[in-house]
Amino acid sequence: MASNLCYSTCSLFSTPKLGRRTFTFSFQRDDSLSFYSKTSLQKRSVSLQETQSSNPTKHSQNPQYPHGKTGSSPKSYIWVNPKSPRASKLKEKSYDTRARNEKWRIDPNAFSTLIKLYGTAGNFDGCLNVYEEMKAIGVKPNMITYNNLLDTMGRAKRPWQVKTIYKEMTDNGLSPNWNTYASLLRAYGRARYGEDTLSVYREMKEKGMQLSVTLYNTLLAMCADVGYTDEAFEIFEDMKSSENCQPDSWTFSSMITICSCRGKVSEAEAMFNEMLEAGFEPNLFVLTSLIQCYGKAQRTDDVVRALNRLPELGITPDDRFCGCLLNVMTQTPKEELGKLVECVEKSNSKLGYVVKLLLEEQDIEGDFKKEATELFNSISKDVKKAYCNCLIDLCVNLNLLENACKLLELGLTLEVYTDIQSRSPTQWSLHLKSLSLGAALTALHIWINDLSKALESGEEFPPLLGINTGHGKHKYSDKGLASVFESHLKELNAPFHDSPDKVGWFLTTEAAAKSWLESRSSLVSVPAKVTAS
Repeated sequence: MASNLCYSTCSLFSTPKLGRRTFTFSFQRDDSLSFYSKTSLQKRSVSLQETQSSNPTKHSQNPQYPHGKTGSSPKSYIWVNPKSPRASKLKEKSYDTRARNEKWRIDPNAFSTLIKLYGTAGNFDGCLNVYEEMKAIGVKPNMITYNNLLDTMGRAKRPWQVKTIYKEMTDNGLSPNWNTYASLLRAYGRARYGEDTLSVYREMKEKGMQLSVTLYNTLLAMCADVGYTDEAFEIFEDMKSSENCQPDSWTFSSMITICSCRGKVSEAEAMFNEMLEAGFEPNLFVLTSLIQCYGKAQRTDDVVRALNRLPELGITPDDRFCGCLLNVMTQTPKEELGKLVECVEKSNSKLGYVVKLLLEEQDIEGDFKKEATELFNSISKDVKKAYCNCLIDLCVNLNLLENACKLLELGLTLEVYTDIQSRSPTQWSLHLKSLSLGAALTALHIWINDLSKALESGEEFPPLLGINTGHGKHKYSDKGLASVFESHLKELNAPFHDSPDKVGWFLTTEAAAKSWLESRSSLVSVPAKVTAS
């Protein structure tokens, strides 16, 4: 889960806003750029306000030439819409150039303002360039500079640079304050740096610092995403005991998600009831998590009961919710699938029809391809792979291997899956990292058949053949695709072995592959049951 949390930047200065103003840019003969605006920032000896020329005639208030320029002036002007991205870029360049060309006496606060300006415009490399130039000319960064930079790098999703900058700050003898810790926690939490996020949280608690609701929710969202169940409950209890903040709807959403992914039904229900008692109405995301929890526990009747609450709550199922139902079906005993097919039909009629065609094995060549194509064209791009994975898993669970192959082929045709197989003069590979277990096993089945056909046709094999499963584990499971495939390859007596040099790869030689393919008397069998992680 990734909740949309608001991030605040704490600074003593406000960034110049591009309001409803007209900015005029002048291009001189030497191509230098100057910036005219009524907006100004002043701090001690430095001014970001436009300096006036010593020649008074150049800035006379002639209404025909508001900037004191005559028709014969060698300078030309263009008007730039202040709301356009170009205005923001030109504004940055103007400030940056005048830092340099006019040799201002610049203190750290001016650099902090520039860093914030670049960060607001999304020019994160520009922020780092200002920071490096600041150090190069001997201006020592202060707390405002570091906090602005840490916050900006956090928003840029660059936690490794956050670490480097924070170390430089402490090495320079500066101690972190609340704003520093808040920036660190947001940066690490957003990047799912679990241990680093928790370390910042504990350090804040040791120093007696109070967290805001936003920071607590950032912590809990991170815990939900990386599977830190015990830590999440500890943080949740700490939040409830806090004097200045209490759980909100996002808090309960994260906690219900954590309980759901662990299959802790009683804890999820208790959290759901606590949410209702606190006065928060459940949204589609919360109900999706709850239904997922019931599905993991194979409590099909509770899934149906939760689904029936949607109309009374005025909630309309979306593509992600229907994807959750599909995932629940992959964990449901065959004799109870009929109950869920009805629920799927109510939520998405196209999806319900495709599921019926699959389960009843009706005209898989004709109507199925047409209906499945219409389904995938009607859903959002970010859920297409999840739908296809679940549908294939469902087929594998029911031992409908032919249907699983048809779905995978359709997924390749519609580019739901891309680059599953690759060939080079030195290696042929099967890439499975983005596939579910059922889809991966199906892809393996098709690949082995392709290799057999290549061998029969006399095609030249490369020196190496490899299967890439990736090396990660599911955040709420001890098993990953690699460990399952290792066992499955042994069952097939396949000559692929875990590579010591390439993590997540199973490799074999040309000779071993050909020998094995020649010895196979029948097609590889896919296990009749997929255990969802």
